[in-house]
Amino acid sequence: MGFWDLKTLKLDEFRPGIRSKLESGKNLTMAFMEIAPNKEGTAHDHPFDQCGIVVEGEIEMSVGEEKKLLRPMETYFIPAGINHNWKTIALPAKILDIVAKQ
Repeated sequence: MGFWDLKTLKLDEFRPGIRSKLESGKNLTMAFMEIAPNKEGTAHDHPFDQCGIVVEGEIEMSVGEEKKLLRPMETYFIPAGINHNWKTIALPAKILDIVAKQ
């Protein structure tokens, strides 16, 4: 599928509290995620770059030593090999996440 309308996109259960849709090509994966409040990822790193934008809500992103509460229209960039994590607080978050593959 080449086009998404984020207002009507049907999301699938990815994990408890996280619904998503993703599209993968040879070198890139795009994922739209809706994350419930009070959820937290696990700190990790990977050998590829990652970036994204908050569409709705709030999400706290930790990238290396930096931490920031992101709101709609704010972005993040995670260089390959840098430890990172996320968590939602009182509000759910909708994010568009892009991952470069090797």
